[in-house]
Amino acid sequence: MPRIRAATITDVPAIHDLLETYASKGNLLPRSMNEIYRHLRDFFVIEVNGQIAAIGALEIFTEDLGEVRSLVVADAYERRGLGRQMVERIVTEARQIGLRRLMALTYVPAFFHKLGFQTVGIDTLPEKVWGVCVKCYKYNNCDETAVVLELR
Repeated sequence: MPRIRAATITDVPAIHDLLETYASKGNLLPRSMNEIYRHLRDFFVIEVNGQIAAIGALEIFTEDLGEVRSLVVADAYERRGLGRQMVERIVTEARQIGLRRLMALTYVPAFFHKLGFQTVGIDTLPEKVWGVCVKCYKYNNCDETAVVLELR
């Protein structure tokens, strides 16, 4: 039975490995081990039989906006609803702490649409653009779709 929980220090190598696998395919941006350690409290993991099968993070930009970030399901566990479970957990956390909106940048907007997110222009998310995107190597050629869920 899958178990979702907050990530711990001992999860960092597995989180990093999953992120590296998907970053090497161009599906998400890489994150260093140091960055994962610094943002560990943002991460949740789903365990199946003692293995980390999925990860996701909630990054907070302002009192208004948070982001679903680093959402990955290991290949061996795809198509089992773990991505949906992870996003639902992140949405719950975002609501509990009082965020008004939750966004994601994604290559699969249809996945997020099924969970209530709406496609928006990236220019409607200046907190993300000026805080993170300007540092990205894809800044001038971003090929991801911005989606937002209104939490209130």
